[in-house]
Amino acid sequence: MELPNLDYWKQLWDKWELRAFIVISLSLQTFLILFAPLRKRASTGFLIMAVWSAYLLADSAAIFAVGLISNSQGNSTPHKDRDDNADLLAFWAPFLLVHLGGPDTITAFALEDNELWLRHLLGLVFQSAAAFYIFFKSLKNMLWIPTVLMFVAGIIKYSERTRSLYLASLGRFKDSMLTEPDPGPDYAKLMDEYYSKKEAKLPTRIQMIGEPGRGNKASRVKEGPLTDLDVVLYAHQFFRTFRGLFVDLIFSFRERNQSRDFFLKRTADDAFRVLEVELNFYYDVFFTKVSVMYTNLGCIGRFVSVVCTVVALGLFYSERKKRKFNGFDVGITYTLLYGAIALDVIAIIMLIFSDSAVVKKNEFRRRLAFKKQNGTSTTQAASQQSAAAGGASTRSPFRNFFRRLWHVFSRRWSETVSTYNLISYCLHPRLEVKEKFIGYIGLANILDQMKYVKTEPFSTELRDLIFRELKKKSDIADDLDTAKDISSARGDWILRLEGFGELLPYISQMDYDQSLLLWHIATELCYSDEIAKASSPNKDRDFSKLLSDYMLYLLVMQPTMMSAVTGIGQIRFRDTCAEVKKFRGKLKKKERRA
Repeated sequence: MELPNLDYWKQLWDKWELRAFIVISLSLQTFLILFAPLRKRASTGFLIMAVWSAYLLADSAAIFAVGLISNSQGNSTPHKDRDDNADLLAFWAPFLLVHLGGPDTITAFALEDNELWLRHLLGLVFQSAAAFYIFFKSLKNMLWIPTVLMFVAGIIKYSERTRSLYLASLGRFKDSMLTEPDPGPDYAKLMDEYYSKKEAKLPTRIQMIGEPGRGNKASRVKEGPLTDLDVVLYAHQFFRTFRGLFVDLIFSFRERNQSRDFFLKRTADDAFRVLEVELNFYYDVFFTKVSVMYTNLGCIGRFVSVVCTVVALGLFYSERKKRKFNGFDVGITYTLLYGAIALDVIAIIMLIFSDSAVVKKNEFRRRLAFKKQNGTSTTQAASQQSAAAGGASTRSPFRNFFRRLWHVFSRRWSETVSTYNLISYCLHPRLEVKEKFIGYIGLANILDQMKYVKTEPFSTELRDLIFRELKKKSDIADDLDTAKDISSARGDWILRLEGFGELLPYISQMDYDQSLLLWHIATELCYSDEIAKASSPNKDRDFSKLLSDYMLYLLVMQPTMMSAVTGIGQIRFRDTCAEVKKFRGKLKKKERRA
């Protein structure tokens, strides 16, 4: 059987490679805008890997397609198929700028991606230049007007992403919270006035006003259960107050007392609802385009972008000469146009029903009420609207399957706890050769995440236990020194209560990561002993093991979340694992001898 020659395969590849990457680029954008928000709601590693892969491939596919179009326009001896559709190919280039702008639901996959905003700025310049070069090579293009319109839309989209990354970079995020420099009082002028009044024999004295007392109570806190609107507004208030902690800024005693007084009067359910929304505000700021979209310039840019896309669709639809183009390419063009409009519509709907939209609506309502001098709008009347707009409520009219499905898409996080167990890791190691190979290619952390990390449901009983313990300790933390003592405790409180004071030197003088490893091993040994003896279930025992495994997961798999307190946790973890494996080897030798 005779195989086709290489020229046939080359021509086939030249004909379909651009079309394939155009479709792939649009498919990746669709996948990201729909599934990127699920990565904060799902604990499945495969979904996170899929989103990560799509995030990386989306830019590569679009850049590669721009290069193919540029190459086809600059080719002096193009293929006939490309020559007939040169105008159409030039029209495709701006769509790739739109794709490089990315969906509103994800601008960065990790915090480190925000620090690469300058690279994206250079990418904006060079990719825009490439798209302009393609347009310049086809000045006699019959589609030049819709091409210019889509070029404007692409520049706006790409600029939105670049600015979102810039605003979310830690340096710029910190600068945005710094107030104007304050030189302080004019002491020379103050003393001149003081002496002049003294010489005039006027009653004058200097009084020093100190900082507010540490025990001063904050403003009045709302009593009773919180409505959905209250949850969103309080969460946004705390987000604005404590966002400086991400960049090592401090907050005042008044703000600390305000937060403390608020949560001391809350139930566990309301407290965790507020925290969920607050963390979602952080997620939106660091990983989406919310910081750009809820500005006047962002709204204007998005309106112009949508209008340009709709007008380009109308012009292309009314173009009579498009019949000379290849029918399949015309179908791809319509797919790009309808896809761009559909993605914009989805993004706008998500923005309208987001938590930030609830805050903006409430601010607008308050300003409007202030202007009319009718007082603020009632909370009860707005709470029902905010439930739909902010998604704060997980209630649904559907039953059974549809209710659970709605809960998955409306919840704000996965509602699971990731766990990592040291003993399990040491008892089920990989082969030494396999371990070295995986470490050499840099996949150890990813594969460890898939093999050793497990997820457990976050039950309401565990939630109530955590909040009850935090509330108990916060209730006695009336001053900063007491709060520091509570925060720096290494488990010595329980040792005092249970009468094991002689063990305190082994706990209180250890670093945080070393203490965490010690308590993790002790918890595992006690848990195994209790399981062997007890027959009835014990929730407190199970919760202790679950929290112990979760803390080790943070130490080993998410060290950046504990970098300020863990010290050399990774080294100590590896040393502890080596010691466990050595001890296990000795036990096996004794068993063989016996």
